[in-house]
Amino acid sequence: MKTQETIKKDRKYFIDWLRIALIISVFFFHVGMIFRPEQWHVNSKESFAFLDPIMWWLHLWRMPLLFLVSGVGTYYAIGHRTSWQYVKERFRRLYIPFTVGFFTLVPLMVYVERIDVYDSLWDFIPHIFDGGPYPVGNISWHHLWFILYLFIISLLIAPFLNYTKSGHYNMVRGKMINLVTKKMGLNWLLPIIILSQVILRQYFPNSTHALYNDWAYFTYYLLFFLSGFILFTSDKLITSLTNDRRLYLYQTLAFTLILFSLPSIFGKPSVVQDYTLGITEMIISLSCGLTAIGYFKKYFNKDYKYRKVLNEAIYPFYLLHQPALIFVGHVVLQWEISYGMQAILITILSLISIYLSYWFVIRKVNVLRIAFGMKSKAKEDTAQMNQLERSPVFDK
Repeated sequence: MKTQETIKKDRKYFIDWLRIALIISVFFFHVGMIFRPEQWHVNSKESFAFLDPIMWWLHLWRMPLLFLVSGVGTYYAIGHRTSWQYVKERFRRLYIPFTVGFFTLVPLMVYVERIDVYDSLWDFIPHIFDGGPYPVGNISWHHLWFILYLFIISLLIAPFLNYTKSGHYNMVRGKMINLVTKKMGLNWLLPIIILSQVILRQYFPNSTHALYNDWAYFTYYLLFFLSGFILFTSDKLITSLTNDRRLYLYQTLAFTLILFSLPSIFGKPSVVQDYTLGITEMIISLSCGLTAIGYFKKYFNKDYKYRKVLNEAIYPFYLLHQPALIFVGHVVLQWEISYGMQAILITILSLISIYLSYWFVIRKVNVLRIAFGMKSKAKEDTAQMNQLERSPVFDK
């Protein structure tokens, strides 16, 4: 059995901090969505055009990187589990929170979005499944698409887990790692990513998060997940990436400049411009993610204060953040105050409501801990004594 000292030495703290930072960024991204011209679940009467390019750029790499980090977390979560044990654990940590959220959190959000249509929440409840899929109907999974996609990916990889413990797999993996640990060698991932999207986006051009018509983007996220699972669990690769972090940063900056220059370069929209835009976006998606990993490994690979508390809270935080923003946003947007003050109040009041819900209710009640993807209190205490903290997406 590993000693506590060995556990601390082995733990990839930078992955914890990167996961935490990414989920917090999702919260602030969705605050921005309220004040964009694009229709969201609740919208300010005034929109701010300057947010569009910023949020477009952020959207390119946040979720792909989160899937990559989830792949890393999954690798360490498997441990010595059998495929069946792994599936049962994914069911508990992913499917149960998704199902609970689908039948509780999401209908409440849809109700707030359509509050003018129904007399009250009780009037809305019998109509939860009316009209078919959202946005025409009331059936939706909103931000829970991420949890659903991870669960499906877990089911897809489960039959191959025994193979990942074989000598042949380790040999193939070793050759791949030798290739990508060369100077900026992780760019070898780009041909696979780009080719998959060139083929699939002809048939599934839009990111819908609806699964049944989202196969291009599902494959996109799957490739990032598998990259995290197979490659980014190698210390050799992480060391090489950390050494090359500035090069990946320069690559990110160069292609960001190209991205925002494309309209002036091409002038009129064309097929060539569309392909160039898509490829540029994918390069930024990978290179920016690599930059973030490299810098987090360099500067955040330590067990700073509150890491463990934040690590446990970050999964419930993700589940709660969008309902909080929609509820608070609906109320605050009706107040006759400046739009800047609305944004500040929505941010602060949403964070307070999430904190109070989590700290004083969810984490104290076992049934709610399970519903929000946490371990029961008894298992939590046992895990702290006997094993390394591990989780597929949000550690602990």
